[in-house]
Amino acid sequence: MLRAAAAIAAGAAATACTRSGAAPAAARATALLREAERAGARVTVLAVGTWLDEQPAMARRVLDGGHELGNHTLHHRTICALPEDEAYAEITGCADRLRALTGTIGSWFRPSRTQYATDQVIRLARRAGYPHVLSYDLDSLDADDPGAPAVQRTVLDGARPGSVVSLHLGHPGTVAALPPILDGLHRRGLRAVTTTELVT
Repeated sequence: MLRAAAAIAAGAAATACTRSGAAPAAARATALLREAERAGARVTVLAVGTWLDEQPAMARRVLDGGHELGNHTLHHRTICALPEDEAYAEITGCADRLRALTGTIGSWFRPSRTQYATDQVIRLARRAGYPHVLSYDLDSLDADDPGAPAVQRTVLDGARPGSVVSLHLGHPGTVAALPPILDGLHRRGLRAVTTTELVT
């Protein structure tokens, strides 16, 4: 069976968590992970450090569910536009939280507010201990809250073998779209896997 990775960013959840309260964001994140697990899917969750501060138990929940946990910066700032010292602080700040909560910084770093990292951000991520800087080729656009049918359509129309799909925790449409997305991928001979599984 061919594979497609689902990289799920927790960055939007941090913003939503700040505005709508921690309990709803944690409940949506847990619901999304539960839906993935029900379908036998494993995903890479790229967490924002401030989200981890608000949801520290979610770090273990992600890993205990067989998923992968990585770094999506400390504050979800536009990292490619930051001066070097601030960009590095964004990477290491989240790495520090990951290490404190899980004992490791994770294998993957994904820059915030951009699809692709600049050479500077790649260099800084490597200096912080990340051998891999992740991008995605399919943006589900779920962070704009277009509704579950639109998220489902975007992912199923664009997913190919080897695709890395960007989804976000904390959005109700993403949670509702995940079961039909996973089912649609399965019917096409694809399945959601962690990023590490995709590249090995």
